[in-house]
Amino acid sequence: MEFFTIGVYNSNEKEFFQKLLENNIDTFCDIRQRRGVRGAKYSFVNSNRLQKKLKDLNINYNYISDLAPTSEIRELQKKIDIEKGNQKRDRRELGEIFVIEYENRILKNFNFDVFFAILKEIGANRIVLFCVEEHPQACHRSIVANNLQNSFNYIINHL
Repeated sequence: MEFFTIGVYNSNEKEFFQKLLENNIDTFCDIRQRRGVRGAKYSFVNSNRLQKKLKDLNINYNYISDLAPTSEIRELQKKIDIEKGNQKRDRRELGEIFVIEYENRILKNFNFDVFFAILKEIGANRIVLFCVEEHPQACHRSIVANNLQNSFNYIINHL
């Protein structure tokens, strides 16, 4: 299995799906807490529309809610963004407290053995982890990716 990550901010619909196709992604893991994005610009990644498009492209869709940060953890990052004057869409990195809390509350409790077993069962080979932020280091998907790399020796490619 190979793992990738992708965000949507600053991509249009064509570019977003082209990245998936160019990298032969066969399994899409949505790790957002909320599976909707406000406004028309990114409506193509709202859950129902996204799932339909992925099905048309023959890409498996999986919602991995156990990897989504809780509202409480997200609120910690929101406070940091406000303090720094950052908009979520412009963020370049996560705050230290967010990373610590995400690792302690989410990642430590996530059963990667079950996750890998499910991926193998569905024949997943090229798996992308998805959340909205453009830059991987501005998103919890980078924490998951680092864990996959450091604990399980997977090479991660950020699209």
